[in-house]
Amino acid sequence: MMINQLLSHRTIRKYKTTPVGEETILNILKAGCRASTTGNMQLYSIIITRDEEGKRALAPCHFNQPMVINAPLLLTFCADYNRFNKWCKLSNAEPGYDNFLSFVTAAIDALLAAQNVTIAAESEGLGVCYLGTTTYQAAKIIDILKLPNGVVPVTTLTIGWPDEYPEQVDRLPLKAIVHQEFYNDYTDDEISTAYQDKENRMDSMKFIDENNKETLAQVYTDIRYKKSDNVTFSNMLLEVLKKQGFMNQ
Repeated sequence: MMINQLLSHRTIRKYKTTPVGEETILNILKAGCRASTTGNMQLYSIIITRDEEGKRALAPCHFNQPMVINAPLLLTFCADYNRFNKWCKLSNAEPGYDNFLSFVTAAIDALLAAQNVTIAAESEGLGVCYLGTTTYQAAKIIDILKLPNGVVPVTTLTIGWPDEYPEQVDRLPLKAIVHQEFYNDYTDDEISTAYQDKENRMDSMKFIDENNKETLAQVYTDIRYKKSDNVTFSNMLLEVLKKQGFMNQ
């Protein structure tokens, strides 16, 4: 059942050298392109990288994580108004998509397609890993993949036949996420309860010890996703959006 597949999702970072067949690639891409999309505009493009040289060029953009080189497939999902804008102009219609909302719309389309590809790939027995580093190094990826004005990379997937079966990472309980009818803000006790299991995991306690911190939250705020990095990458992404034509209005 599909729901069992979704509940079994795990991130795969180690892949076999076995290539992914062309028919399988085509099927998962077709499934990706059946994702929901704003106004049926399909405001995304997918760049496939299989060539060793291409993967090595992109690897530094993803902090040289080994699976970027080792995975048979690297798919870069881009928010793309370039294609739609050109169609509008050829059809005597003036596009007005040089703004932040349009980028958000296209980014959502791209991420929905990426998730469809993920589900389709896993249904074929393939493993997948999302690379959040894509937006950190968007400017460099734009140069490497020769992305024109109106196109911005938003996420990347490594895909291949799994060479590992890692433990699933934890998730917060549903009651910490789902609200009935309206948003019920959290009490301190509810927050503590929601994060208790996450904090008490062996790997979480290891993170705390390795980073000389008092709490797991400090590992996030001081080490993994600290404010200075967030501000730096935010500014870099804003510059990319300006350069690619999404901040003119």
